[in-house]
Amino acid sequence: MVILDRDGVINRDSADYIKSVDEWELIPGSLEAINRLKKAGYLVTIASNQSGIARGLFSEDGLKAIHDKLESQLAMRGTGIDGIYYCPHSPRDNCICRKPKPGLLLKIAKHFNINLAETTFVGDNISDIKAAEMCGAKPALVRTGKGEYVMQHYPEAVNVPVYDDLAHFVRDTLKRK
Repeated sequence: MVILDRDGVINRDSADYIKSVDEWELIPGSLEAINRLKKAGYLVTIASNQSGIARGLFSEDGLKAIHDKLESQLAMRGTGIDGIYYCPHSPRDNCICRKPKPGLLLKIAKHFNINLAETTFVGDNISDIKAAEMCGAKPALVRTGKGEYVMQHYPEAVNVPVYDDLAHFVRDTLKRK
């Protein structure tokens, strides 16, 4: 299984949040990369913090519209995502599902009955790395999104494998399979 963060990994991120379908812009090659993983037999899910809901910037219906667009674009390529999991809470809510806490990853592992030690979590933020490490998953960092910033400002990320983008991660992963 491969678990993906969404903003900064699949689509471009924004400091102002991705609040609507109109603001949602794919990172080139990301859908093709997901398609390649699926064709190779991987389960692929998304684990994403979406605190814009708690902040009142967008609704769960708005988030669903973004995810519907993602799934529609994947369906046009003959593939899909096995599950989309998100945390709608703000950092102040101190919930277990908001990364860097491992709640979303643990929920995915339970739902699919998978071993997180054999699962890679691809993210662009230090919170993704920490969530993976907290539950024994293998973290991977992409340079897209906040990845470059993480590499420069978080020495604890030095031993995490780094990829230019999701397509690069998938190329390397499938070579090793």
